[in-house]
Amino acid sequence: MKGIDVFGYSFSAIKLRKLRAALTTLGVIIGIAAIVALLSITQGLQATITGQLNQGLSANTLIITPSSGSFGGGGFGGGGLSDASSSGFSLHVTDTTEIVALSPDIETAVAIISRSGYVQTENLNRETTIYGVDFEQYAQVYPTFRTTEGTIPTNPSENQVVVGTNINQPGQNGTIFFNTGDTINITWTNATSGLPVNKTYSANVAGVLERIGGLGIGGPSDTGIYIPIEQAQSFFGTDQCNMIIVTVKNNDNATITSVSNAITSHFSNQVSVISATAVLSLLSSVFSTIQLFLIGIAAISLLVAGIGIMNIMIVSLIERTREIGILKALGMKSRSVLAIFLGESVIIGLIGAIIGIGVGWGLAIVASQVLGSGAFSPGAGGGGGASAFTITPLLTPEVLVGALAFGVGVSVIFALYPAWRASKLKPVDALRYE
Repeated sequence: MKGIDVFGYSFSAIKLRKLRAALTTLGVIIGIAAIVALLSITQGLQATITGQLNQGLSANTLIITPSSGSFGGGGFGGGGLSDASSSGFSLHVTDTTEIVALSPDIETAVAIISRSGYVQTENLNRETTIYGVDFEQYAQVYPTFRTTEGTIPTNPSENQVVVGTNINQPGQNGTIFFNTGDTINITWTNATSGLPVNKTYSANVAGVLERIGGLGIGGPSDTGIYIPIEQAQSFFGTDQCNMIIVTVKNNDNATITSVSNAITSHFSNQVSVISATAVLSLLSSVFSTIQLFLIGIAAISLLVAGIGIMNIMIVSLIERTREIGILKALGMKSRSVLAIFLGESVIIGLIGAIIGIGVGWGLAIVASQVLGSGAFSPGAGGGGGASAFTITPLLTPEVLVGALAFGVGVSVIFALYPAWRASKLKPVDALRYE
C-alpha cells in the first residue's frame, strides 16, 4: 500500500470521527502552545537584556570590587556597593595607578564613587545615584557617556555635573525640569557616624546624556548624576571607591585571565574581578537553565495529550476491529494496518503542532504586552528609577522545528502500542468480533 494511500485512508478515518479527533488534537495544541509561548517570551527577554547589557558593558572591561561587595554602582541596585568588605578591605581612588602598572595589557583604570542621593530644583525633588568619576577617562571606557545637550567637560570645575536624561525629563514626555547651564542642588545623607546629616551643594549642569536605556555594571545610567571624582571625594568625605573599571588592550580569554590573576594577586585575593564576557556568559547559562525548566513544565501537558491519544486509539481499535478484519481478509498486510494507525497519529500531531505554534505565538505577544505594557522594569539604572524596555517575543527556527517534531513525536510514540495491537489482529478473530 502506497504512502499516499495510507495517509488518505488515515485522514478519512479522522474525518469520520471529527469531534473525537478535535478533542484529541486539542491536547496537542495546548502542550505545543505552552512550549512556544514560554520559550518565545524567555528568548525575547534574554535577547532584550543581553542587548541592554551590551550597551552598558564593554567587552574589554574588568570590574573590580571588594570581594564581599555586590554589584550596584552603575546599573544593578541603586545605592552602589558597600565601601568595604566584611574583612575591612576597601578600594581607594589611588589604587588605579597601581593597577595600571601591573600589566602592559592594561590601558586604563577608572575609579567610581557612588552614593544614593537627591537632585532638587524649584519644581523637582528626585531620588538618584550620585557617581564620582573622571569624566575624560570614563568617556573613553564607555562610548555611551556622551551628551545630547551641552558637553562633557574634559577639565571640569568642582560644581559642574552631567546628568542622565531621566533626571531632567523624568516622564520622558517632553516636560523638562531644567536645562544645561541651570543650577541644581545635590543632596546625600551621611549616616556613617552618629545622627544622619544631610549634605548639599549647588552644581551647574554642563550636559545631559543621550538616552541609554540599557542595563550596565559600572556603565552610564539614565537615572544617574555624574560629578568630578575630586568633588566626590570632598563631598562624600572619603577616597574609598565602590568599584574600579579596568580596560584591557584586547578581550581574548588569555589576556582577561592574565590581567585578572595579576589584579587578584596584587590585592591578596581580597577583590573580585568580573569580566563583561563572564557576565554575559553567566546570563546565557541562567536563561538556558530556565528554558529547560519551562520546557519540562510545558511537556507535562503534552504527556497528558499523549495519553489521550493512546486512549482514543485503543477505543478506535475496538470500534474498528471488524473493519481491520475485512481489510486483512482482502489482503492488506500487517505493516499497512500499522501504518494507517500511525498515520492518524502523525496527522493529529502535525495539525495540533501547527495550530499550537500559532496559538503559542499569539499568547506570547499578548503576554509580553501585558507583562511589559511597553515598559518592563527590571530595576536598572540605579537610584531613582528603573530603565524601561519592551519584551519582544522571539520565535526562532529551532523552536519552530522543535515544536513540530515534539508534537508529532509524542503523538506517534503514544500511538505505537494501539497501532501494534491493530496490526497483530488475526482476520478470522477480527471478523468474528461483535
